[in-house]
Amino acid sequence: MNNLIATSIKYQDGSLLVLDQYQLPHREVWLPCESVEAMVAMIRKLQIRGAPLIGIGASLLLARLAEQGMASEALERAAATLREARPTAVNLMNCLDRMLAALHAEGPGALPATVERIFHEDIELCQRMAMHGAGLIEPGSRILTHCNTGSLATAGVGTAIGVIGEAHRQAKEIHVYVDETRPLLQGGRLTSWEMRRLGVPYTLICDNMAAMLMAQGKVDCILVGADRIAANGDFANKVGTYSLAVNAHYHGVPFYLVAPYTTVDPQCPNGSAIPIEQRPADEVRGVGGSFGEVIWSPEDAPVFNPAFDVTPAKLVTGWILDTGVLTPDAVGAGALARL
Repeated sequence: MNNLIATSIKYQDGSLLVLDQYQLPHREVWLPCESVEAMVAMIRKLQIRGAPLIGIGASLLLARLAEQGMASEALERAAATLREARPTAVNLMNCLDRMLAALHAEGPGALPATVERIFHEDIELCQRMAMHGAGLIEPGSRILTHCNTGSLATAGVGTAIGVIGEAHRQAKEIHVYVDETRPLLQGGRLTSWEMRRLGVPYTLICDNMAAMLMAQGKVDCILVGADRIAANGDFANKVGTYSLAVNAHYHGVPFYLVAPYTTVDPQCPNGSAIPIEQRPADEVRGVGGSFGEVIWSPEDAPVFNPAFDVTPAKLVTGWILDTGVLTPDAVGAGALARL
C-alpha cells in the first residue's frame, strides 16, 4: 500500500499512525495503531474522531491487516467489531461496506487499493464542499461553528471548516466564532488549533453565548458538520447543534450543514431512527487528559451525556454536499433519498 498522509492519520512505510486528538492543542503525539482493539479504543476515547476520518481509519487498519496476511473470515470479524465502535457515524459503516464488498469480490489483496480510493476520494469530496460552501459566504461574514469539522476530522480540508478555509483563501475577510463544545471542548481545543494553522481570525466562546451573539446581530451564518443525515434531511451532529439551529431559526440566521455523500443514510427515514451514542458520565462531571484533571461536581452526580443530538430538517437553510447545495425544497422532494 502506498503512503497516505493527512493531518491526523498516516500510513507510512508500513505503519499506521494516529495523531492523538485528545492531547491537542498542547501536545502533538502520534500513536501506532496495530490492532482492531487499539482502533476501537482510539475511536471511543476520541483520539481519532470525525465521521469521515473514523471510516478512513478503520478501513486503513483493515487494509494493513490484509497486507499482513489476515484471512477473509478474520477480516470480516474485524470489520464487524469496528463498525460497533461509533454507532451514530454512518461514514464508518459506508467505508467498511466498501471494504467488505471488495473483500468478497476479489479477496484480501483488494483492500489496499480500495482504501487508497476511499482516502483520495475524501480529499476530493472535501474540496468540492469547500468550493460550493464558499460561494455562499459574503465578504466580511461572521461565521459561527460548533465542534470540529476540519482536517482533523477528514483526510482533506474538512467539511464546515473546509468551507471556512476556502472563504479565507478567497480573501473574504471572515471572522469565526468558535463554540467551545462541551463537554470535551473539541471546539476550544481542536477548532481553535485549526483556525490558528489556517490563519483565520477567530473568537472562542462558551456554547451558551451563541444566542447572545445572534441577538446582537453579530452572526451572519452558522456552519456545522454532521455524523448522519437521514433521507428527510434531519441530521445528527455533536450535541449542542440542535440548540444552535433553534436559536438561528428564531434570530433569522442562515444555518447550513456541510457533509459529503458518505454521511447521507438513504435507508434512515428521519432523525428519530438515528442511534445516539451515550458517553461516560465522568466527561460531564469534570475534565481530564492533557489539560489536567478538574472535577467540579459531586463524584456521584447523576449524568445525562449523549454525544450527539438531532436537528430537524425544517431548521436547515441548506445542505452543502460535495454535489452542490441542496435547498429545503429539493430535500423535501427526496433529493437525499436518491443519493
